[in-house]
Amino acid sequence: MKKLIILLFLNFTIAAYAQISVGGNATSSAWTYGGYAGIGAGSGGTSIYITPRIGYKLVENFEMGMAGNFTWSNSSYHNSTMIGVGPFANYYLARTAYISGMFQEYFINYNNKTNNQNSSNNEAVLYLGGGYMQQLGNNAYMQIGAMYNVLYNPDKSVFSTGFIPQVGIVFGL
Repeated sequence: MKKLIILLFLNFTIAAYAQISVGGNATSSAWTYGGYAGIGAGSGGTSIYITPRIGYKLVENFEMGMAGNFTWSNSSYHNSTMIGVGPFANYYLARTAYISGMFQEYFINYNNKTNNQNSSNNEAVLYLGGGYMQQLGNNAYMQIGAMYNVLYNPDKSVFSTGFIPQVGIVFGL
């Protein structure tokens, strides 16, 4: 597990520095790409998520796009694999902060370890949040923030919490 996390972090870091222009002007484009990764812990379990995304700047400080998601979760009581897809929108505040919204429709495979029952279902989430941005190069930024699922219902959700921390890299801003 630690090897996977380290490998993902190195991938993001290498990709970020590969985008940095050495003393020249960066090519301007309205397209952005990048992703988020996160680790969660709660209720005696661990989860890891990876969210690649591609966006388009409608105006200088506002972008919309599509994001995918892969989430793996494991505890002593259950394990699950989730795949999600949906749109997102980001508004950037002076390239030092951002406000974000992201809708995802999750397709979930769930295994209850206590009675060895498997199930599949869907769940819609609407994450709202924001965070801090740190410039890494001409058009590359690291984003550190948090989001909350405003549709979260603890009695019906497969998620243990509505809160998710985020660390990600975005290119093309």
